[in-house]
Amino acid sequence: MPPASNDALMPVVLPTETYASLRALARRHLAGERGNHTLQPTALAHEAFLRVSGATASKPENTAAFLIAAAQAMRSILVDHARRRSALKRGGNAQREAVEPDALPALEANVDLVALDEALHRLRELDPELAQVVELRYFGGLSDAEIGAALKCSTRSIRRAWSVARAWLARELER
Repeated sequence: MPPASNDALMPVVLPTETYASLRALARRHLAGERGNHTLQPTALAHEAFLRVSGATASKPENTAAFLIAAAQAMRSILVDHARRRSALKRGGNAQREAVEPDALPALEANVDLVALDEALHRLRELDPELAQVVELRYFGGLSDAEIGAALKCSTRSIRRAWSVARAWLARELER
């Protein structure tokens, strides 16, 4: 099928506003990437949709849950892409770079996504809720209020969790 027909079919599968939110989420994910990135927002949105809809685990119960799952899928897609690119360029020896805590909210081109993903997996083992806040804010681009609504907790709790997670990740990435 030509790409135009894929774009025409997506609104049939997803409500138009959900598809628009999915594409906006993909654009936010790619905004901090290098300028010559081979993934485009539409391709990232469609790949995330396929991963979320093809998961054998429980299906998202509402639009917010779907977008949370899509944000996690997009992070995974971008990390996989970075790993493949790193393996091709450096023979699989990715270089780690330290990240200052205040640099975390804006995804910068020099952040090592593979190292960040590994640190995020370690954080998930220690505290899954902190890891989810990082995913939604850093990778999903959601505000504290949006994260609080999605996770059903106060904005103040989200800010506290973000501070703790950001400091923990900065320490992990310095190693």
